Amino acid sequence: MVARAIDSVLAQTRPVEEIIVVDDGSSDGTGEYLVQRYGERITCVRQDNAGVSAARNRGLAMARGRYLALLDSDDEWLPEKTARQVRYLQDNPGIGMVLCDVLRVSPDGSLIDVFDRREQIPVDGPALAPVLCDPALAPLSVMMRREVYETVGGFDEGLRTAEDLDFHLRVAARWPIGVVAEPLARALRGHDGLSALASTEDDYIRVMEKASEAAVGAVPEALRKQALATAYVKNAEACIWRGRYRDGWRLARKAWALGPPPSLRRRLLRLLPGTGKRMVRSLLTR
Repeated sequence: MVARAIDSVLAQTRPVEEIIVVDDGSSDGTGEYLVQRYGERITCVRQDNAGVSAARNRGLAMARGRYLALLDSDDEWLPEKTARQVRYLQDNPGIGMVLCDVLRVSPDGSLIDVFDRREQIPVDGPALAPVLCDPALAPLSVMMRREVYETVGGFDEGLRTAEDLDFHLRVAARWPIGVVAEPLARALRGHDGLSALASTEDDYIRVMEKASEAAVGAVPEALRKQALATAYVKNAEACIWRGRYRDGWRLARKAWALGPPPSLRRRLLRLLPGTGKRMVRSLLTR
């Protein structure tokens, strides 16, 4: 997979001037294979296994380019990604980071869906409010100015998951964000990955609570509370699905305390066992 990812970078219609591959403690001869296959076309560095954030940060710290982009080993760029995003940043000097749509595919290559970035960021420019409501990033979709990395910093190495959401929120708090509304990358789904870890919900909530606190006064208070309530409900549902009932109901109570809108209340209602559901329904009708 890593060779497929690198090949997709080498196939860009606008040549990429620097390719840094961080081998995060692999034990299958990856480093030797890459040196043999690509030689001086890539810079390959090895480190003891430290996680995805540490690997990305190592590469970002080494990069010398004016524009920086990210790619995980199981993803690909489509040929026009670099050209379209560089052109966008050149034409829009006030935008710090530009995203693109992503084709999400199954292991057999069949299309699952398209991650449409306009559904999250409807208008280019200041984006904290919409990102707070839906902090999905997809790192392979990113191209950013070096100044973004220099002012915001890298990925939080204390997070095993949700590090991309945290980075997205920190960028949105300080920089305008734009979208090239075309599918310019392909992401593999349906295989074991970090999102399958049991800590996923805990990391997500940790990130959202920190971002929500930081956003006080920067977005309308009603929107801030609804965004946090949405995060609680989403992760309460995930906890219940995993059998983490105590954690799921704890998050559900937090969401309820924020006075969520009816759509979220209905989702909360579906999480409750029979007796509790009847009690809440009675309260809702009063």
